[in-house]
Amino acid sequence: MKLREIFDLAIEVGIANDPRGEEEVEKQLEKKRKQYDELKPDEKEFFDIETLDNPYSDTRILAGDPGMEVKGLLAGIDMETSEIVLADRLREKGETIDLVLAHHPEGKALAALADVMAMQADIWEKYGVPINIGEDLIGERMTEVRRNLMPVNHSRAVDTAKLLGFAFMNSHTPCDNLVTGFIQNYLDEKKPETLGEIVKGLKEIPEYKDAALNNAGPAIIVGDASKRPGKIVVDMTGGTEGPEAAIERLADAGVGTIVGMHFSDKLRKKAQENHLNLIVAGHISSDAIGMNLFLDKIEQNVKILTTSGLTRVRRS
Repeated sequence: MKLREIFDLAIEVGIANDPRGEEEVEKQLEKKRKQYDELKPDEKEFFDIETLDNPYSDTRILAGDPGMEVKGLLAGIDMETSEIVLADRLREKGETIDLVLAHHPEGKALAALADVMAMQADIWEKYGVPINIGEDLIGERMTEVRRNLMPVNHSRAVDTAKLLGFAFMNSHTPCDNLVTGFIQNYLDEKKPETLGEIVKGLKEIPEYKDAALNNAGPAIIVGDASKRPGKIVVDMTGGTEGPEAAIERLADAGVGTIVGMHFSDKLRKKAQENHLNLIVAGHISSDAIGMNLFLDKIEQNVKILTTSGLTRVRRS
């Protein structure tokens, strides 16, 4: 399977499972194409042309010839310099590893992480938050995240992959879209009547069960096990954590419980103030579900090894 085919499949499944809907994603791509067409020639040099067809700025081929054949890969949640050196050691021992596949972004994908966060406003609109309010809220948070990423050494892992001769790519928001839809559908079918039943149900999923056995399982951080959840929203995509002000708006719109990967203490306090329940499903375990759902789609064509918080669970 060629590297470009793996990457294109990641974008394809990301769009197919995007909580905004495929039509809205295409609208955003059309806006980007129009923006490019209106640029002056000297401005086009610095325009990221991949964004014309790829709506996920945090998902990229970071190293390697897109036309190369990938017979084996090493996949994990955080694939940084140490994991790439691990891939090289495994290759020395005879493993076929052509590609290092990360979930979390590195290189230019990490530098552009903030850009994908705009999708959160469209997701909140589905739950009743007016888009004008949502765009203002996420705009401030995007600026904050962009500033925080400015001093980061984005290229460390990418440089290591190039020197050791590995292709390197990551799939962030596409896999987050997969896990968001998977868990939302799972809970919609379960129809849990209490927060405790939500946690119990999540622990039946292999990745969360494994996390729970390692003291990192799903947990209620606002609310208690006997409380009724009200409207349950799974919030696991959109780059990274949104602004705390969004919590108040979601509560006003009728959301009763948010199930997410992680929540800052500021978000937790804001949820308490607004009587909105929060359940942490788990960060790495949720990422692992999304990655496993993607790996299911390529495993017939590529040998897969996993590390860095990712234990292979097959669903097809």
